[in-house]
Amino acid sequence: MNKETNKLIPDLRFHEFVNDGEWVNRSIDSVGDVVTGSTPSKEDKEYWGGEFVWVTAQDFKEKYIFNSVLKLTQKGKDKSRVIPVNSVLVTCIASIGLNGINKVECATNQQINSVICNSQNHFEFIYYAISHNNIRLKNMAGQTAVPIISKSVFEKFTIQTPQTHKEQLKIASCLSSLDEVIANHNQKLATLKLHKKGLMQNLFPQEGETVPKYRFPEFVNDVEWEQRSIIDTADKKVKWSFTGGPFGSNLKASDYTSKGIRIIQLQNIGDGEFNDDYKIYTSEEKANELLSCNIYSGEIIISKMGDPVGRACIIPSFLNRCVMASDGIRLVVDEKKYSKYFIYSLINSKRIREAIEKKATGSTRKRIGLDELRGIELIIPKELDEQQKIAECLSSLDALIKEQEERIEQLKLHKKGLMQGLFPKSN
Repeated sequence: MNKETNKLIPDLRFHEFVNDGEWVNRSIDSVGDVVTGSTPSKEDKEYWGGEFVWVTAQDFKEKYIFNSVLKLTQKGKDKSRVIPVNSVLVTCIASIGLNGINKVECATNQQINSVICNSQNHFEFIYYAISHNNIRLKNMAGQTAVPIISKSVFEKFTIQTPQTHKEQLKIASCLSSLDEVIANHNQKLATLKLHKKGLMQNLFPQEGETVPKYRFPEFVNDVEWEQRSIIDTADKKVKWSFTGGPFGSNLKASDYTSKGIRIIQLQNIGDGEFNDDYKIYTSEEKANELLSCNIYSGEIIISKMGDPVGRACIIPSFLNRCVMASDGIRLVVDEKKYSKYFIYSLINSKRIREAIEKKATGSTRKRIGLDELRGIELIIPKELDEQQKIAECLSSLDALIKEQEERIEQLKLHKKGLMQGLFPKSN
C-alpha cells in the first residue's frame, strides 16, 4: 500500500516492482508522436470507396478498432493520413475522451488525435493511462457548446507512467486479460439477446399468419389465435388503464424536486427494459394533481417517441408510485384474460413494432399518439394458459439476460477499482 500519499506510487503494485521508485508525470508528446486527422472532400473521389479504414468517433464502441463503415481508397495511404497499427486514438472534439486502439492501418477525421507510441512506451499501457485520466482530460475542454482540445494542448496533457517498460507491460497485460473476460461476457450477452429475438419471431405469428411457427405441444391442436387491439387488453375496471402522460405545460422543470414521487421520462423507457439512470422527482401534491398520469410498479409503459417508437417496459418493483412524463403511455393489462408479460413481449415483437412504425408520424424522430396506438392489432392465443406458457419461456430468458448484464456490470466495477489501485493518484 502507498503510505506516502504525496508520491506518485500506486496502492497496488506487482511485487517485482515495489522497489522501483516513484512513477513520473509524462506529457503525451513524450510517449509518442501525435497526429491529428482531417477529412478529405466528398468530391475528391480518389480518396473514397476503397478498402482503407476511415475512423470517426462513432467507431469507438470497443477497445480495439478493426473496421469502419466508411473506407478510403489506397490512394489515401499517404504519410499525412496513415496511422500505423497499435496507435492510441483519442477523440478531442465534441465527445471528448473516447479512446481505442487501431488493429489495422487507418486514417481519422479531425475529431481524433492519434498517439503513435515510441519504443519506450507500451501502447496498451498508454491506452489505459489515458482512460484512467479521462475525467481530467474532459475537464480541460471546458463548458463550451462544442468542447474541443487542440493538438497543442493534448500533446502537453500529462499521464502517470512507471519508469520501466516492464512494469507498463505487466499492468497492460493484467488489464487486457480482464478486458478479454468482459468481452467474452459481452459476446455471451449478445448471443442471448439474438436467441431471444429469434425465439420471439417464432413464438409470435408473423404478418398474415394466425398461428406461430413454434407452438408448445399441448397447444398444437388448439384453435387459431384471435385478433385483438391494444385497447382490448386494458383492464376496464381500473381507471385510466390506458392513458398518456400530461401535456408539457402541466409538468414543467419548476415542478421538479430533489426527492418525492419519481417521474418516468422517455429516457427511462428502454427497449424491453427499464433504464434507471435518469432520475427526477416531483412533489406528492403535484402527483395528486396529475393523478390520471400516475403509473405503478408492475404496469406497462409504452413510449410515444423513438428510438424505436412504441417500445415498452415494465415499471420495476422498487418503484411504487410514479408520474409519467408527456411521452409515456400507461397500459394496465386485464390479467384475468391476458398475461401481462405476454402482452408486454408482444408489443416489443418485430411485427408489432413495424405496425406502430407505420402508424407513427414524423420524419426525423417518429411519434405515435394515444388514439393511433390503441387501435394497433395484436394476434393473441384464445387460452390464457398458452399466453402464460409463452410468457414463462420469455421471462426465463429475460432473467438470464439480466443476470448476464449484472455480471458484466460487476466486472466493469472490478476493473474500475483495479485501475484506481494500479495507477497512482495524480497530484
